Amino acid sequence: MGEELGYFTDMAVRSDRVIYTPSEFAKENLFFLQEVGNLKALKPHSSSRENLESYLFFIVREGMGTVEYNGEIYKLSKGDCVFLDCSVKYEHKSSKDRLWSLQWVHFYGKSMNGIYRKYIERGGKPVFHLDLEEKYINSLNIIYALAESSDHIRDMRLNEQLCSLITLLMEQTWKTELNGGSKQAGLNDIKEYIEANYNKKITLDDLAEKFYINKFYLSKIFRECYGMTVNNYLMYIRITKAKQLLRFTDLSIETIGIQCGIEDVNYFSRVFKKIEGITPRKYRLLW
Repeated sequence: MGEELGYFTDMAVRSDRVIYTPSEFAKENLFFLQEVGNLKALKPHSSSRENLESYLFFIVREGMGTVEYNGEIYKLSKGDCVFLDCSVKYEHKSSKDRLWSLQWVHFYGKSMNGIYRKYIERGGKPVFHLDLEEKYINSLNIIYALAESSDHIRDMRLNEQLCSLITLLMEQTWKTELNGGSKQAGLNDIKEYIEANYNKKITLDDLAEKFYINKFYLSKIFRECYGMTVNNYLMYIRITKAKQLLRFTDLSIETIGIQCGIEDVNYFSRVFKKIEGITPRKYRLLW
């Protein structure tokens, strides 16, 4: 349930927030809300936390300030966003002469630690700037409205909106060196080539030679863009095709492995089990 505090004013800030208590079901199974709101600084102030099972996202709507996180100090101004793991010590401060206004949400979920690690791995930053804030502000406004609503499936709807916010964060900050259209098109060509020729022998050297690209650079940008190595992507394509053949043909497992580019049936079975958690034979029986 949510407890709406309304406008709360102390000596330093005026805030409008909802402190939320999720159900046990939400805590065990969903992304869940802890607090959402906005504040306007009335005089310079600071806030700090550590060892808190929570993730904080906020937007600077007006003014300036700083955030200290993980040994770095970041200067913040209008349009800057902050996305932090609150188990790590942080402190944010409003400036003295340009007092800020913030809009924020605290949330958590059992999978958030892994998601945040992936966020950082894929190029996400604790602080980044937005030229267009509307999507984020709209998301925070919806979360706030849901938190104070009486919707009987409120936790599910909050989970949906928090998922949308996380997706926006990933989309905004997963930057690669492929900003140029021709480079992006080149990587798409490589990806399409792998998808069309998964049943053949493909190596990183082969791709580098065919597409006139340094293999180390290719490996780096492919992982940044798609979240896995070239070899892993190839193997996922092969296993996906193998699942189709296991379900909709009577071909032997050995033949399916060969048709998917893996000639050693034992290796095929090991790779299949590593990705799917079960052997090809078990997969066929279950599906």
